[in-house]
Amino acid sequence: MKIAVSGKGGVGKTTLVAGLVKCFAGKGKSVLAIDADPDTNLALTLSFPNPSEITPLIEMKSLIEERTGAKPGSSSPFFKLNPRVDDIPDKYFIEHNGIKLAVMGTVRGGGMGCACPENSFLKALLSHLLVERDDVVILDMEAGIEHLGRGTTSGVDELIVVAEPGGKSIETARRIKKLASEIGITDVSAVGSKIRGAADKNYLLNKMSDFDFLGFINFNKDIIEADINGFSLWEKGEQFKQEIEVIVKNLTKGKE
Repeated sequence: MKIAVSGKGGVGKTTLVAGLVKCFAGKGKSVLAIDADPDTNLALTLSFPNPSEITPLIEMKSLIEERTGAKPGSSSPFFKLNPRVDDIPDKYFIEHNGIKLAVMGTVRGGGMGCACPENSFLKALLSHLLVERDDVVILDMEAGIEHLGRGTTSGVDELIVVAEPGGKSIETARRIKKLASEIGITDVSAVGSKIRGAADKNYLLNKMSDFDFLGFINFNKDIIEADINGFSLWEKGEQFKQEIEVIVKNLTKGKE
């Protein structure tokens, strides 16, 4: 499966992504975890060693120049739009406990629409991951879908929008769903996060009645403790683990 996860900043996207990654890996799947959020925290949440030392792919200037034929940051208008990237996951992704991870990074001064070697490289890599790889690919996106485009939507099995009880979070969810429909992503679902009780759950279900909810992640102290003390929430947070199992069951229903 190819899964993209988005939502308003701070709603718990990375926590959900880490849970999905651990769950699929625990089922014996080959998993590629992609941190495509400028606020890079996925490696830390997955308990990768020395997460701050992981070099984002966008900062591998020599590699990008080698593959695109143009130096990043240069004014050259000539570079390869479809550089070779099929060997990147095996050579440049970081592996820990059977999970391969890449931090994509962002191009300063421009989004994915920027015509430059860096974006040509990232677009080609993302297309390869979503369309050509047999692995489970899970993307931790920013509050939007800027990394996705019409060339890669055919590979996205599900776009999950994470929402917490609150107007701003719901507004962002609706904006993401609208953007997704504009580029052809039709399989959009939701996960409720930071749920404090039945009232929060019903609030989201009522306000987002046009979304199909895969499940809910309750507000619990294990998530906070895991962040403070740096332990794996998947290993010690039994309630969280059960919630992720439900989400994965609903996510994979009829797709495997």
